[in-house]
Amino acid sequence: MDWRLSLLRYPLLVICTLCAPSEPRSPAAAAGRSCADTRQVYSEKGYSTSTAPLTQISGEHLRLCPQDYTCCSSQMEETLALQSQRDFLKAVEENSQFLLTTFTQRHRRFDEFFRELIDLSEKSMNQMFTKTYGRLFTQNSYVFQELFVELRKYYSGGSVSLSDVLSDFWSRLVERVFSLVNPQYQFSEDYLECVSKHAEQLQPFGDVPRKLRAQVSRALIASRALSQGLATGRDIVNKATKLTADSECVRGLMRQLYCPLCRGIASARPCHPLCLNVMKGCLANQADLDTEWNNFIDALYQVSEKLEGPFNVELAADSISVKVSEAIMHMQENSVSISTKVFQGCGSPRPVPGGRSKRSPKDLGGNRRPFRTYSPEEKPTTAAGTNLDRLVTELKERLRPMRGFWVSLPHTICNDEKIAADVTNEDRCWNGQTRGRYLPDVMGDGLVNQINNPEVEVDIARPDVRTRQLIMELRVVTNKLRHAQSGQDMDFMDSEEGSGSGGGEQGERYNDDWPGYGPYSPPSNKPPRNPPTGPEKPSRTRERNGSKWNRNNGKGRVRSATGQLSFSLLSLLCLPLMVTAAPLWR
Repeated sequence: MDWRLSLLRYPLLVICTLCAPSEPRSPAAAAGRSCADTRQVYSEKGYSTSTAPLTQISGEHLRLCPQDYTCCSSQMEETLALQSQRDFLKAVEENSQFLLTTFTQRHRRFDEFFRELIDLSEKSMNQMFTKTYGRLFTQNSYVFQELFVELRKYYSGGSVSLSDVLSDFWSRLVERVFSLVNPQYQFSEDYLECVSKHAEQLQPFGDVPRKLRAQVSRALIASRALSQGLATGRDIVNKATKLTADSECVRGLMRQLYCPLCRGIASARPCHPLCLNVMKGCLANQADLDTEWNNFIDALYQVSEKLEGPFNVELAADSISVKVSEAIMHMQENSVSISTKVFQGCGSPRPVPGGRSKRSPKDLGGNRRPFRTYSPEEKPTTAAGTNLDRLVTELKERLRPMRGFWVSLPHTICNDEKIAADVTNEDRCWNGQTRGRYLPDVMGDGLVNQINNPEVEVDIARPDVRTRQLIMELRVVTNKLRHAQSGQDMDFMDSEEGSGSGGGEQGERYNDDWPGYGPYSPPSNKPPRNPPTGPEKPSRTRERNGSKWNRNNGKGRVRSATGQLSFSLLSLLCLPLMVTAAPLWR
């Protein structure tokens, strides 16, 4: 039959035959595609497949993924959206773990090391002075114990001025030494206060107090700043990585990570640029930490270098006992001229009743060995089972890769093959709609650069409050670290600027203020001090009054030379004995 005749006789049949689409394009055929791969992946994540379609269904119910034919029910989409958020937070946590671990472990190791150094320094002094003076030193060891208590308090973050701590120590020491080198006299509290006043000009300990203060202050300021900096770094990482993804971020994460699964192409990985845009949008506020974070890391690095160089805390801790003994020897050797000038300024003291003018060698510990430093073989074991050079080297190696961490975090996450496709796979990756090349540009770093982010809608007019707080915390700790590099403690800048507690590279800015460099004004209404007469430490009440401490230890009591034997730290310092035994002190 002629086909034209057939067309005339059966027009409806012919038209229906020509218009019928092929099977793949029919709704029935599309809806019939298997969802086996999707169901398997969904099940492997621990979810029930009871709501998972066996074959693709219409996607009109989807809120986050493209509304094409899908293998996801509404419940599945909600479940996978929550899963995408968990995956994201886990990725942030895992990729920042080395930061948290480094700051936590380094802080613990440095803190143990610094604390043990102070303990070893005190132990070294006790051993040295006990060998020299025995019981006479131990009866008055509280003078030195209190020094180390205050040093520990300062390192631990207490409101303690190192300048005041050391000045107070030397003030008490000069009174006791002066009494010992003049055993033929008895001195009242008021007289010893006058001795302290003249010490500012007489420099009875020579240049030793200034040198010790410079060395100990710089080392402890840098040590405390580094320890606090490491602790702050740990806390900031903890806070910055405790995220809560907002709805727009979750939408982008879902479209990137699990919409291909809903589409039925479980093997497709998000295109690398798509991943970057999603991560840059979700981590926009964290990227704003970058500038202050880099400054913080640089400051930590520089302070650690100072600690292994000019601010070496090991050398400072070792030097305390040695320099104290040097100071004692200086006052011993110059006792005649010092005493003469004190007598001129403070008046002639009263002689000891009975005319006793000197002590026996036995009382003074004259048969004991002089001060000495430890030989390398005798030196106490290195603190905390390590040494400063090793600690600093390990820290610097870990600090270097931390620069730029927050702006590189999106790249670090997207470089994981489980998160995104390789950059070379541009044509067969998931572009947010289907397989194919991702065309939009990759956004810049930080909040303001997300204004045109095609994947995550970001309100650049509303910076995150918590991130702004972290930026301020970084600025504060960085400023402290930078001041510590020059030997300055920000907590005491106002009170110590003029007293020389600062320092640094520019010509040793430590002022020569202790003792006797410049005018001295004794604190007003300062109660007299009463020394102990036995091994028990007397109660001392300290109150801060400006930069000086008031001491309340009784009033109007006279200290005789016999009473001053309770502080026989300097029992060898008796002038007659010193003249004959001076070589022993050298």
